[in-house]
Amino acid sequence: MNKVTCQPVAHTLVIVESPTKARTIRGFLPKNFEVVASMGHVRDLPNNASEIPAAHKGEKWASLGVNTTEDFEPLYVVPKDKKKVVRELKLALKGADQLLLATDEDREGESISWHLFQLLAPKVPAKRMVFHEITKEAITKALNKTRDLDMELVQAQETRRILDRLVGYTLSPLLWKKVAWGLSAGRVQSVAVRLLVQRERARRAFKVASYWDLKAKLEKEGSSFEAKLIKVSGQKIANGSDFDEATGAIKSGSNVRLIIEDEAQGLVKTLSSAEWKVSAVEEKPSIRRPVPPFTTSTLQQEANRKLRLSARDTMRCAQGLYERGFITYMRTDSVHLSEQAIEAARKCVKTKYGKEFLSNDVRQFTNKSRNAQEAHEAIRPAGETFKTPSDTKLEGRDLSLYELIWKRTVASQMAEARLTMLAIDLTVDDAIFRANGKRIDFPGFFRAYVEGNDDPEAALEGQEVLLPSMKTGDVLSSNGVEALPHQTKPPARYSEASLVKMLEKEGIGRPSTYASIIGTIVDRGYSSIQNNSLTPSFTAFAVTALLEEHFPDLVDTSFTARMESTLDEISTGKVKWIPYLESFYKGDQGLENQVQQREGDIDPGASRTIDLDGLSCVVRIGRFGAYLEAKRISEDGEEELIKATLPRETSPGDLDEEKAELILKQKTDGPESIGIDPETAEEIYLLFGQYGPYVQRGQVSDEIPKPKRASLPKGVKPEDLSLEDALGLLRLPRLLGEHPEGGRIQAGLGRFGPYVVWDKGKGEKDYRSLKGEDDVLKVEIQRALELLSMPKRGRGGRTALKELGTPKGSKEKIQVYDGPYGLYVKQGKVNASLPEGKGADEITLEEAINLLEAKSKTKKKTRKTATTKKSTAKTATTKKSTAKTAARKSPATTKTGRLRASKVRVIKPAHEL
Repeated sequence: MNKVTCQPVAHTLVIVESPTKARTIRGFLPKNFEVVASMGHVRDLPNNASEIPAAHKGEKWASLGVNTTEDFEPLYVVPKDKKKVVRELKLALKGADQLLLATDEDREGESISWHLFQLLAPKVPAKRMVFHEITKEAITKALNKTRDLDMELVQAQETRRILDRLVGYTLSPLLWKKVAWGLSAGRVQSVAVRLLVQRERARRAFKVASYWDLKAKLEKEGSSFEAKLIKVSGQKIANGSDFDEATGAIKSGSNVRLIIEDEAQGLVKTLSSAEWKVSAVEEKPSIRRPVPPFTTSTLQQEANRKLRLSARDTMRCAQGLYERGFITYMRTDSVHLSEQAIEAARKCVKTKYGKEFLSNDVRQFTNKSRNAQEAHEAIRPAGETFKTPSDTKLEGRDLSLYELIWKRTVASQMAEARLTMLAIDLTVDDAIFRANGKRIDFPGFFRAYVEGNDDPEAALEGQEVLLPSMKTGDVLSSNGVEALPHQTKPPARYSEASLVKMLEKEGIGRPSTYASIIGTIVDRGYSSIQNNSLTPSFTAFAVTALLEEHFPDLVDTSFTARMESTLDEISTGKVKWIPYLESFYKGDQGLENQVQQREGDIDPGASRTIDLDGLSCVVRIGRFGAYLEAKRISEDGEEELIKATLPRETSPGDLDEEKAELILKQKTDGPESIGIDPETAEEIYLLFGQYGPYVQRGQVSDEIPKPKRASLPKGVKPEDLSLEDALGLLRLPRLLGEHPEGGRIQAGLGRFGPYVVWDKGKGEKDYRSLKGEDDVLKVEIQRALELLSMPKRGRGGRTALKELGTPKGSKEKIQVYDGPYGLYVKQGKVNASLPEGKGADEITLEEAINLLEAKSKTKKKTRKTATTKKSTAKTATTKKSTAKTAARKSPATTKTGRLRASKVRVIKPAHEL
């Protein structure tokens, strides 16, 4: 790269990734600096055959986009949607005297800058400018400390990209042939899927155990408290942790006593009239220290637990906060805080909570995770002083996430919480009960932040369990003893938070990629998210079984972690990247050779079959999803094959013989009636379809080809469905009443779940989704009005920044939103970006109307062009097809038995980046 001279320049071009970041950074730069956005990556490996340059289309490696015969040279192309951006960047560079590449400071940001440098080929001095927060001080400092591109970081990112492409594009086509079309494999993705499958297998293998214990309600000088049975006749009683998950029996070697119902009820009778005496009192002081500030991984975990945000949504939201100057860079493994940040946090503690809540010494944290790297500071509020959440003017999830980051950062510099743990043993007859208590002597950092809880004040109350003052020998009054039944529970499925934690613990992948990996797993149908849990699909079971049998290393956590460590060593120059790729992909043990050798040994029928313990039938993967297959003897004594589609919401861990038989029985015998509709005298049936269970009034006939149907709302189990509820679902939508401003309000069940709608008349309707606690069959007009009064969220859960009004002659209002590419106005389905430099408070209704009208015209023109191109392409295809037919009939072709080399066809599989 060219050296930057110290002489003043007339015009400097600064390139960042997004318009939002450009808009924020522009306010901190001199007037002779022009800031433009590259809109992310400007070059990448080809995604499909149309992107492969003509000169390479005939090459064997072209479908990979990596020349495996020439030192794994990547074939980089500019995607169609980025060609205009590149043209504009080149045009902007023509008038510049200096170029500053100010993309993000991590490996991916370094890679984007390198691609920009390669594409733009600047003839003026060019430098790299990095910062971890967008504040005036940080930008000024970055301007004075520009540097050259870090080629070791670039090579590390390129190696990851190439490696992921090799794995994805080599294994995915194999899965298409052997399991199902459109599937994907990936270096980290496939390991993550296997973790989900292993947990689901454990749930299937789990054997439920039952046990009982006792709870006593006691009183001392008017204060009530509870105690639980811990010993009988000197022997500890069994609890959930004492059982073997595989057998449901007490673990071998455990010296515990299993209490069954009869014994528990007998103890209740015996102890109710016995004397209760305090036999031991223990008070143990305890100290709790604050957790470190957020890293990418811990932010994703805590946002999922507290805010119920997915990893993907957390990162999108954090990206927006960073680009608007609210927080520091959000892709980091570091828990370190700068001196500036520590000073700002300690100032917040003094101001908001008082000096007594400040830690005596400055608290600094060190990393414990392996291969910690990326940015050099934890995620924290940006700047020399931290804006309190109420001062940011943020809303919705932006405010919630900023508040989470603010609280955790501030709490890291607060004093320890001091607690006293209390344990009181109470003897009654030959049994011992224990009452546990907790007293918070000084809340310390609990006042600001309690991990896993939303409200620190409420969390403090919930954490404190006070007991009356007692001493050994005290006699207590009993208000009754209760026998309680318990059942052991199977291992919990992974949530996004716990999966991220496991991946980081095992050293698999990088935290900055976890959001996209989990997104791909869900998008590709390997898992669904139910009640914040990641539930693997039957397809995930089939793919994992195939990879475990034929490519075990690729789904082994230790192997993948070692691969990750090697990739990190490439970034520091300890390992050379080309020899590493050679050893991974080529040779007898290389991936390429393994796939070629084993492809012929893999039976597609076996790969699509899933044998589950406890089922007399098998599950197979078909073109339209998973289905059951079983052999049955027909009435005439012949063996027949029965196939029945599995509802999509059926999980491998919950499919048992009873459910399978119910689905197969419905296939052979037809649906079973659950009652009769008193209004129509028609039978009401419960059926199972591809998209889950549903109810139907009457049967399909020539007169009624489409009888009334209604899906069961999420969370309603088919076995719990009553006739009354079924009739209620079939009668939806139901009228709730009149809106105070006119028009009807109804409750209904649609494609995206239960909702309320305000029908304003003349085709204008206003919808709101019902929340988890709402019942579509019971929701009332007051609740509907409450939901309708809430601001309607735009795409991606965004709340409008400003409402401009409704234009004359229009039914839809115009609103201003802040999206990933900057501010825009929205009316109905039309969006239009705000001009550069125009703020949400400055845009008028008239200007918005003009922007939207211009956008609508552009859309119509684009559609017209697309239709013309489609028509032309169709004509060309017809001519081509005619020519091919003539060629097939040509005697010359059949004599030689050869066909001309066909063009390379690339179909993109999804895999992690």
